[in-house]
Formats: sequence, C-alpha cells, structure tokens
Amino acid sequence: MRVLGVDPGLTRCGVGVVEGVAGRPLTMIGVGVVRTPADADLGHRLVAVEQGIEQWLDEHRPEFVAVERVFSQHNVRTVMGTAQASAVAILCASRRGIPVALHTPSEVKAAVTGSGRADKAQVGAMVTRLLRLAAPPRPADAADALALAICHIWRAPAQNRLQQAVALHTAAATRTTPHTKGRTA
Repeated sequence: MRVLGVDPGLTRCGVGVVEGVAGRPLTMIGVGVVRTPADADLGHRLVAVEQGIEQWLDEHRPEFVAVERVFSQHNVRTVMGTAQASAVAILCASRRGIPVALHTPSEVKAAVTGSGRADKAQVGAMVTRLLRLAAPPRPADAADALALAICHIWRAPAQNRLQQAVALHTAAATRTTPHTKGRTA
C-alpha cells in the first residue's frame, strides 16, 4: 500500500509518501513541504498548495491519501488556514478518485508513539526509527506527514474490516426488518 500523508497548512504543508503493509517494515518513498509566502494573497496560496500536492500525486502515484483531521484550536486564523489547505488536499485526491482518510492528531500520535499526547519530538523520533532514517525529517510538518501515512497503513486494514462488518450488519438488518408501509403506531 502506498500512502501520501498530508499535514495541512498554508505556510508549510507537510507531505510524505510511505509504502508498506501492517506488520512489515515500512519504506519512505519521499518527504517534503509545500511552502507558500505568508504575505501572499489567500487565493494564490491555495493554488500553490494545490499545485504542490498535484505534483506529489503525479510523481508518487499513491493508492490512498491520509490527511490530518482539522480540530478546534484557540487561534481561529490558524485553524481556518489549516482547514483550507486540508480541503485542497482532499479535493486533489478526490478529483483523481484516490480514497481519502482523515486521522486526528491524537490518533496519529497514538499509532506512531503509543501515546495520543506525544509531542512533536517524540513523533519525529518514532518516524525516524520506524522508517529507518538517519535523522528526523525537518521541519516537523514533514515528519507529521510521514506519521499520517504510517498511521493509515497500520489502521486501514482494521478500519476496512469494521466498515465491512457494519455494512453486512446493516444489509442483514434491512432484509429482516418487516416493512411497515401504511401502518401507524
């Protein structure tokens, strides 16, 4: 499985591609950051993020895209920029028919470090170890993007089985539920 992880941001949007399957050693295919100037117009910044993500999709051909789920922050301006960059990543993948998964920061930290409260240094250290890198990717946005891809590779099989079980249960319940058309309670 090849996954493009995206740590969304307007100034620095981390991107990283990891390949592998759960239970086996993983391989980093590429890592980087799509940067936009903080003083540029919002529209131009979003176009730059789109172009950067499109280049990564063209070059690495991921099967899945894992994006950090935007969560509430006290700084509304920061969360808005993050949400806008996140939407661009989702749009780019969806336009190509690539499945997108959203993972919360605590879910990613827990998957990679064992603790949902891990700090950036711990995440960077574990990404370095798991991918057998010489040094943690810099800036932290790049390491976070790799952590998102790792999280998805490790969690996707269980999530898929859960979704299949729910679908089977829903289908079975629909077949066995008597129709009540025309009846009143």
